[in-house]
Amino acid sequence: MTSVALAFSGGLDTTVCVPLLKEEYEYDEVVAVTVDVGQPDAEFAEATETADALGLDIHIIDATEAFAELCLDSVRANATYQGYPLGTALARPVIAEAILEVAEEEDCDAIAHGCTGKGNDQLRFETVWRGSGLDVVAPVRELGLTREWEVEYAAERDLPVEAGNEGEWSIDTNLWSRSVEGGDLEDPSHVPSEEIYDWTSAPDGGEDLVDITFEDGYPVALNGAPIDPVTLIEELNALAGAHGVGRTDMLEDRMLGLKVRENYEHPAATVLLTAHEGLEQFVFTKAEREFKPQIDQQWAEAAYKGLVDAPLVTALEGYLDACQSKVNGTVTVKLQGGQVRPVARESEYGVYSESAASFNTETVGGIEQSDATGVAKYHGFQERLANQVTEAAEDVDGDVEKPELSTDGGQ
Repeated sequence: MTSVALAFSGGLDTTVCVPLLKEEYEYDEVVAVTVDVGQPDAEFAEATETADALGLDIHIIDATEAFAELCLDSVRANATYQGYPLGTALARPVIAEAILEVAEEEDCDAIAHGCTGKGNDQLRFETVWRGSGLDVVAPVRELGLTREWEVEYAAERDLPVEAGNEGEWSIDTNLWSRSVEGGDLEDPSHVPSEEIYDWTSAPDGGEDLVDITFEDGYPVALNGAPIDPVTLIEELNALAGAHGVGRTDMLEDRMLGLKVRENYEHPAATVLLTAHEGLEQFVFTKAEREFKPQIDQQWAEAAYKGLVDAPLVTALEGYLDACQSKVNGTVTVKLQGGQVRPVARESEYGVYSESAASFNTETVGGIEQSDATGVAKYHGFQERLANQVTEAAEDVDGDVEKPELSTDGGQ
């Protein structure tokens, strides 16, 4: 008997995949696997109910802690893609790994998903699965299915979905982010209404101050109290979301070259990324601050593609481990008017001297203000010379000699 493990949500795509996997691909058994990365409880109830109606055994795997840990890894890398915190991209490899484990435990012959051929998720799932030796099956993509065809098919087969109507928008929710797309949002000129948002409220003028403590670049305490990753994210989602923090409306470039309209909510992610970067500003030297964004961008690009286990990411994390060893301290952020900003920082690693920066001190560490005079004379010397050489070369008479500059700025 042949069997296939299916990434199963109970929605239209994965419900339609069940009979197709049996009839078109001739698998004898479909094993449904749903992975918890922080979705609403209602989604698990729907998946279970649909699986029961289809006569499937369903495995619900709790991967929330693993996902939360990866989210906090992304904070150390200040990971964003085209300006928004990664969410779905981080969740997919975690989900894929959990499904693969079930497929191997159940001795399945293949592993399947219900992704289309236009999105990113097919690539994120399959990069995890294709090294397993199992066959990878993608019915929606391989059979060229459209949403309209699936709706008709579900109605004809009396499949347990509400006529394929899953709502006006396509919504994906996990612990770290909530994405909303489709429907009238596909029109870039359409202004979304407040009803598309669930995690964030319109700002009401109130404000909150929040202390976030980091150790080795990881957030470990909220307002002075130690806290585990999942609870930290959940509490910040509620607190920051109440102030309207963490909304993104963007045109996103997918891996396959399509540009799509996406709306995201990510309150906790926005707060933690902002606070972390604020602490890095305090403890890093200028050179470190200028270099690290290159590491961050490469980490985020790989994560967006679902390649969090790639050799490059392993190497990048070696640098992150080194530089984050001094990202220790507490950042106070203000939540107000849909925005979050650091308003105070404390760290024993702060590369900062109040006495050196103060306008009220004359000598610091044997350096006096007058010592900057020589620096000021040389500063811009080459640029001044270049400008005057150009002026001389462009002189209409062509007889102007090359000027000589003195270090005091005179000629």
